[in-house]
Amino acid sequence: MDSENSMERAKASVLQAATMHVAFDGWSEASFQAAIRDSGVNPGLARALFPRGGVDLAVAYHQQGDRAMRAALAERDLAALRFRDRVALAIRLRLEAADKELVRRGSALFALPPHAIEGAGLIWATADAIWTALGDTARDLNWYSKRASLSAVYGATVLFWLGDTSKDNAATWAFLDRRIENVMQFEKLKAGAQKAPGFQALMKGPLKILERISAPKGAADLPGKMKG
Repeated sequence: MDSENSMERAKASVLQAATMHVAFDGWSEASFQAAIRDSGVNPGLARALFPRGGVDLAVAYHQQGDRAMRAALAERDLAALRFRDRVALAIRLRLEAADKELVRRGSALFALPPHAIEGAGLIWATADAIWTALGDTARDLNWYSKRASLSAVYGATVLFWLGDTSKDNAATWAFLDRRIENVMQFEKLKAGAQKAPGFQALMKGPLKILERISAPKGAADLPGKMKG
C-alpha cells in the first residue's frame, strides 16, 4: 500500500509540475522533461508512470478533472434539482475544475489523427462518470444512448467554453442549457414515437436484436456485449 501511495504521489507531482509548462509547450515531451526536473521525481519512474510523456500527462489531467467533478458533485444536495439541472451542474463543475488553457492544449493534441480516438474515449468516459455519479441504473441500450447524447453535449460545450469571453462564462452556461433542452426535446419525441400505433409491430425484429445489447461490466468489456 505504501508503494502504491508513493507511486500516486510521484504521478501527482509530475502532473502538477507539468501544468506550469503546458501553456507554453503544450502536452509535449518538452513539458514532460521540464516536469521531471521541477518535480524531482526519478526520470525512470516518471517514464514508467507516463510512458508516452506529454500524451499520458494530458490523459492524466483529463482523468483528474473527472475525479474532481465527482467529488464536487458528491458534496451538493441534488434532491431539489430537476434531473436536467443535475446534468447541467455536473458539466459546469467539470469545466470549473479545469484550466481553460490546459484544456485548449489538450483539445489540440486530441484533435490530431493519432490521438483522436483516445480523445473521443476520454469524452465518453466523462459522460459515463457524470451518469454514474447521478445514479444512472440503465444496463441496456439506453446505457449507450445516454452517454452518446451527453458526450455530444459535453464536447460541444467544451468547444464553446474555450472561446467564451463573457463574464463568469455566462454565455457557456446559457449554451449548455440550450443543448440540454435539445436533448430533452429529442427524448420526448422518441418516447412519443414508441407509443405510436403500429410502432411495436413495425420494430419487432430490430427491437429483439437491440434487447440483447447490454452495458459493459467494466472498461475491459467496452463497447459492451450481446446477451445470451
